Amino acid sequence: MWTINLKKENPPLDVALAIIEIELEKAIFSQEIAVKILHGYGSHGKGGIILIKARELLSQMKKERKIKDYLFGDKWNVFDDKTKKLLQKDKSLADDEDLNKNNPGITIVVL
Repeated sequence: MWTINLKKENPPLDVALAIIEIELEKAIFSQEIAVKILHGYGSHGKGGIILIKARELLSQMKKERKIKDYLFGDKWNVFDDKTKKLLQKDKSLADDEDLNKNNPGITIVVL
């Protein structure tokens, strides 16, 4: 799965959001099915600003029909209906290390 790792470089918020948009455009152009964003959860247990703003950006992108959908990491499991549909489209996604891990530090974007 195409992965955007924001945790590795820990960019400032505006750069992180730009990276998300650019990488999603690349993934769409490459005809990927899904992208995993590693944004972390924040150090205070409430969700960091990148997580919050990334989800706002994805919500806007979904409204604009730039992406089909997104799943928060705690929903990225085989019991979730959106996950099941995505896994039916691409069975190789079942090999993702974060599947069934209840990881709030990731978001899966459906393209």
